[in-house]
Amino acid sequence: MSAENITGLLDSQPIRVGVLGFGGLGQAAARVLSPKQQMLWVAAADQKGYAYNSEGLNPDACIAAYQSQGSLGYVEPEGTLSSRSIEDLIEKAASVEGYFLALPNLPNTFMAEVARQFIASGWRGVLVDALKRTSAMEQILALKDELQAVGITYMTGCGATPGLLTAAAALAAQSYAEIHSVKIEFGVGIANWEAYRATIREDIAHMPGYNVERARAMTDGEVEAILDQTNGILSLENMEHADDIMLELAGICPRDRVTVGGVVDTRNPKKPLSTNVKVTGRTFEGKISTHTFTLGDETSMAANVTGPAFGYLKAGVSLHRRGIYGLFTAAEIMPQFVR
Repeated sequence: MSAENITGLLDSQPIRVGVLGFGGLGQAAARVLSPKQQMLWVAAADQKGYAYNSEGLNPDACIAAYQSQGSLGYVEPEGTLSSRSIEDLIEKAASVEGYFLALPNLPNTFMAEVARQFIASGWRGVLVDALKRTSAMEQILALKDELQAVGITYMTGCGATPGLLTAAAALAAQSYAEIHSVKIEFGVGIANWEAYRATIREDIAHMPGYNVERARAMTDGEVEAILDQTNGILSLENMEHADDIMLELAGICPRDRVTVGGVVDTRNPKKPLSTNVKVTGRTFEGKISTHTFTLGDETSMAANVTGPAFGYLKAGVSLHRRGIYGLFTAAEIMPQFVR
């Protein structure tokens, strides 16, 4: 099928999309999808239940049910309570072409376990994640052959970082004969950490003296105590971040030349610093230079994660409809703008 025909098919038939996970990021995803013409949000799941409507879900009703009763299973009339919500939704919503996995990777094996559920189900379509940790992505990479064999196109590391900034680094690298360093620095501001509990726990897991298991086991009170000690600020340096393996796999530079760090303010929606990536290298003339790509301070973490995620989902659907399956990273494939 020609590129023109693929584009026409995407325009004439909205992509039926599901969202797994309905915390702060999942709810933001619902808001982002609502006005899209090329995508139709039809399915979502949380730990206790799921909601499915082939004609489209109402984000206001879903968010209200989740926030008031703790699960999408209470949405009327589309909700279903379930202790195996992901498996049940996959089985029921066969028409869903792509899922955004807005799930916390706690424990560190969780995303790979979800991918295996899709592999075992016989479902064929596109999966997109916004994984952060290198070790978690390595587990997804190990599933490449299995994903390809069952007809799944999996896009990994497709949020902000990894994701948008990794892709920007891959583009910026084209000016150079050799890449000396890639430095990613992010600033995140959120007014209420409880809206992003899992994300904050994943960030805490990067702090000295913490790991994924310890962060996962923390009570909300223990998280609050840490935030009280730091006045709500989490400063993170030399993080284990999958930008490194993605840029290495794309042939940009060895992973030890990639560093990631940032500041998260859990009590202020204003970013504490501008999110950016700096790519330093040597040109063919022997000159040393640095390209810098900076995100606008007014764009939120949720916008910078969900926007690229659905752009990569659209790119993944283009691949899938061409019969191209397997695993791809944000450094290999460009996202496509979703109207």
